[in-house]
Amino acid sequence: MKPLKAELLLLVVTLFWGSSYIFMKMGLGTLGEFNLIALRFGLAFILAAMIFHKRLSRVDMRTLKYGALLGFLLLGVFTCITFGLQTTTTSNAGFLVALTVIFVPILDRVIFKKRVAPPQVFGSILAIAGIGLLTLNATLTIQPGDFLCILSAVFYAVQILFTGKAVKECDSLNIGILQLGFAGGLALVLSAIFETPSLPSTLPGWAAILALGILCSACGFILQPIAQKYTSPTRTGLIFSLEPVFAAMFGYWFAAEKLSMQGYAGAALVLLGIVASELLGKATLPALWAQKKPEHL
Repeated sequence: MKPLKAELLLLVVTLFWGSSYIFMKMGLGTLGEFNLIALRFGLAFILAAMIFHKRLSRVDMRTLKYGALLGFLLLGVFTCITFGLQTTTTSNAGFLVALTVIFVPILDRVIFKKRVAPPQVFGSILAIAGIGLLTLNATLTIQPGDFLCILSAVFYAVQILFTGKAVKECDSLNIGILQLGFAGGLALVLSAIFETPSLPSTLPGWAAILALGILCSACGFILQPIAQKYTSPTRTGLIFSLEPVFAAMFGYWFAAEKLSMQGYAGAALVLLGIVASELLGKATLPALWAQKKPEHL
């Protein structure tokens, strides 16, 4: 595959991920939060397992353990996003969850004692300023949904770091598939405890689940590692940084969501911080970001 074709494929995957926020909003109209997560990742796991069933037959205990850990972290990511979308816009959610790229080097320093490069510090400062403009209102308070989306980015950063460790010791494809199954299974248990699990009862509900499960999760998981073999981690990371832009576009087109001038300024700073970290911090961050969410949003 030529690099240009691979990068166009990654752009399509990023488009799927950017659309996931509006589909989650649609699904929440008729389904509980944990129920939505369970259906989404359950469907993605079944599809991926059917395609790669021969590969899964070689799973060992270490891979199972990593799959369970990453599935738990993935559940944390999407629990925060799904509950957060109840009180924030898809545009805000897209930009705030994209802060994962900023949190990765910070948490890498905290957890694994890695050095944070100056460009990543600069990018973090820009992003933090953008968060303030994007989320703080006149009384300098933050909406619960915005806070949950920021927390989701922290969960995602931890998940990326442990994914980087796991793929050095286990089959990366099997880990990716198993984490989908564990995330969906754990969400189903929580749905049974706190909600009443059910299938969608409306056409928009079914459309949301099918789009999230097939396009945003299963296709994203299968296409991302294939295309990524034929381009550089830096270019992959830069393509992924377009996700919040796509999220804002879908929010504008399908939910009539508009940012204020302050919000646009904050979104621009967040995006600038992400691009600065990706483009300038070539040593550590892009390689980690390239391992990002084969299952995603």
